[in-house]
Amino acid sequence: MSVHKTKACCLFGLVLATVFYLLVSVELTGAQQPAPRTTAALYEGALLIPGDGSAPVANAAFLVQDGAIVRVGARGTVTVPAGAVRIDLSGKTVMPALINTHGHPGFQKGLTYGRENYTRDTYLDDLNRAAYYGVRVVMSQGIDPGDLAYELRRDQETGRADGARLLIAGRGIGAPNAGPGAAAYQGIAYEVTSPEEGRAAVGELAAKRVDLVKIWVDDRGGRAPRMPPPVYRAIIDEGHRRGLKVNAHVFYHDDAVGLVEAGIDGLAHLVRDREMDSDLIGAIVRRGVYVMPNLSGAERGTHSTVPAWFEEPGLMTLFRESTPAPVADRIRASFTSRDASAATAARARYMILQRSLAALNKAGARIILGCDTGLEDHLFGYAEQRELAEMVAAGMSPAQVIVAATSRSAEYLGLRNMGTLAPGKRADFIVLRGNPLEDIRHTRSIDSVYFDGRALDRSGLRKRLTLE
Repeated sequence: MSVHKTKACCLFGLVLATVFYLLVSVELTGAQQPAPRTTAALYEGALLIPGDGSAPVANAAFLVQDGAIVRVGARGTVTVPAGAVRIDLSGKTVMPALINTHGHPGFQKGLTYGRENYTRDTYLDDLNRAAYYGVRVVMSQGIDPGDLAYELRRDQETGRADGARLLIAGRGIGAPNAGPGAAAYQGIAYEVTSPEEGRAAVGELAAKRVDLVKIWVDDRGGRAPRMPPPVYRAIIDEGHRRGLKVNAHVFYHDDAVGLVEAGIDGLAHLVRDREMDSDLIGAIVRRGVYVMPNLSGAERGTHSTVPAWFEEPGLMTLFRESTPAPVADRIRASFTSRDASAATAARARYMILQRSLAALNKAGARIILGCDTGLEDHLFGYAEQRELAEMVAAGMSPAQVIVAATSRSAEYLGLRNMGTLAPGKRADFIVLRGNPLEDIRHTRSIDSVYFDGRALDRSGLRKRLTLE
């Protein structure tokens, strides 16, 4: 045999021996070594409210791994991987984190409210305050000048910013002088007068990857022209052509009728000049239009003395923990300084909203959580929690309100992996000390908040928020 053949045979034998050794080593290693560490956690013992309207699960267990829910069932029925952490939630209630479809972050800092406050720090302060109250997502509705909101959304996507998840509409679209009314908002909205200008504005927003398009169509109390139907039809059509939902700030009943006929996806307010009639409600239901009640801000104007809800312990505990004391003092003074006749008139107008919401709910309309959070002294987290109670006071059941504030809002925003506590969904949930199905105010009895399976450091947040 040649030297070359001898070397080849030796090399082949060495390779076989090496492979055999590795196979045996792998087999022995698999048998002898402990299982690798896992990020799994099993939460058990709580009443679990799924958020989609299905029945709650008593004494539940749900497994979270890598930020997502893997399995849900009764305690003792969920298979747990080796090394999983077990967390006992006996006596508590778990529900999905809240999703707010209508907010305006970035303008309030302490007692001041203005464009000068619109900074990264103020914006993140609002998103963190929302998170403190169990709000997972904030949809910023059309009052975002410049690039700040886009930068923050990108930073959240890459892990460089925290707080409630931010979705944005960028700059909203209205007729001249028909955008948002406060001095802080002047000059932000697109001002369009023709279908072509409306389509161009949508094109610019689509290029920036907005999450939806916001329009204002009413006359803003007489200070502006209404947006003509050909213009808003063009905006809605262009938005849909580009795969974007379009929703509208609305005031008048006849505007709402035209918008629904034109294919609007969402109404950012209830009609406020009259009750919604059965024809409009029927069209909203048939066309699958989503409706944001926006009750809690309007309800504040109905009081000339400090309302009982403002002193309610659960709400005020959260408020004091997350808000500078002078802001609470100013809100309290706003009630006592209001003329009683003005409060009575506001109450009559507010009852229109309540009756419309009750009729929409009875008809099966798609109601979602939206409350104009971020207007002056209408603070993040606080406003969303207040809104839930007002929706119940208007005739919705607590179970219906939870669906509106979680899975239905996620559905509207296209958040397919959020909004419910079910396998495959993100592990975004609130642990409560009471059952909100019995009393919706128990959504305020927050024991802990989890985003993507991680507990928020609420004590750290509290220290940061109360200093602002």
